[in-house]
Amino acid sequence: MKQKKIVVTRNIPEEAMALLKEHGNVYVWDSVDNVIPYETLVEEIKDAAALYTIVGDRIDKNLLDHAPHLEVISTMAVGYDNIDVAEARRRGIPVGHTPGILTETTADLTFALLMATARRLVESSDYLRQGQWKSWSPMLLTGQDIYGATLGIIGMGRIGESVARRATGFDMKILYHNRSRRPEVEETLGAVYCSMEDLLKKSDFVVLLAPASSETRHLMGEAEFKQMKPSAVFINASRGSNVDEEALYNALRTGTIWGAGLDVFETEPVASDHPLLSLPNLVALPHIGSASIHTRIKMAVLAAQNLIAGLRKEPLPFEVKTK
Repeated sequence: MKQKKIVVTRNIPEEAMALLKEHGNVYVWDSVDNVIPYETLVEEIKDAAALYTIVGDRIDKNLLDHAPHLEVISTMAVGYDNIDVAEARRRGIPVGHTPGILTETTADLTFALLMATARRLVESSDYLRQGQWKSWSPMLLTGQDIYGATLGIIGMGRIGESVARRATGFDMKILYHNRSRRPEVEETLGAVYCSMEDLLKKSDFVVLLAPASSETRHLMGEAEFKQMKPSAVFINASRGSNVDEEALYNALRTGTIWGAGLDVFETEPVASDHPLLSLPNLVALPHIGSASIHTRIKMAVLAAQNLIAGLRKEPLPFEVKTK
């Protein structure tokens, strides 16, 4: 009996690949650095029963039009804004993702990014390596205090709650804005629910952890940055589309806000000549929020399990649920 074809758009950990090979004939785009070209994916998907994808792939209606045999889509990610889920559902194709697994790892990275930005760690390391450090100076490379500062979290989901938990160790005052209140977070972590405007005005650090959607597109723009303190630090570890990058560039360049740390960009990979990357008060990372060895392997295996369940016509362990 001919095995069903599984298309994998990136070389994934062997633990996950071994599972897939037990359940189908696997085609893999074997590249560490490059996303599979869209045209190649369109060609390979024509006779595929399953698609194992990542955040950099565009899974749109046109691609699905070329996939008459597709039975399941599984993404090795929590977010799925790169996938036309509604179109997939219309065709009876379940979509799986990997929530929960990366919560603590992403919270670690988010807080590390906050600290690196506040204390100018990347800039200081470059300063030393470039031979510029000649003597100790009272105000050399001074940054912002974290301990005892006010942290504002936009999007108090699992990751937001984990970031807030870390902040308690720094005796930070925690504000949050969310679609709905989280009384349990208020009770256990002392977080205070407030309006977006109040959060922006009062916070020393604003951390954006909202999911990507039409409602959150450019949630942080010119008006929002102007409401922040001139000494404030902005951190985005959610999705790049949630931020108006031109507005952020102008806010950083003019001193409207003090600094920013980004793990995500609106277009990824971000171009090396992007204006934001020219700014000394920006710390930029290549979307490594969940990039610990342990977490990425767990994500890869769960994505494989979602895919296999779909091929078996079984409920996916973690299927994307949208209204």
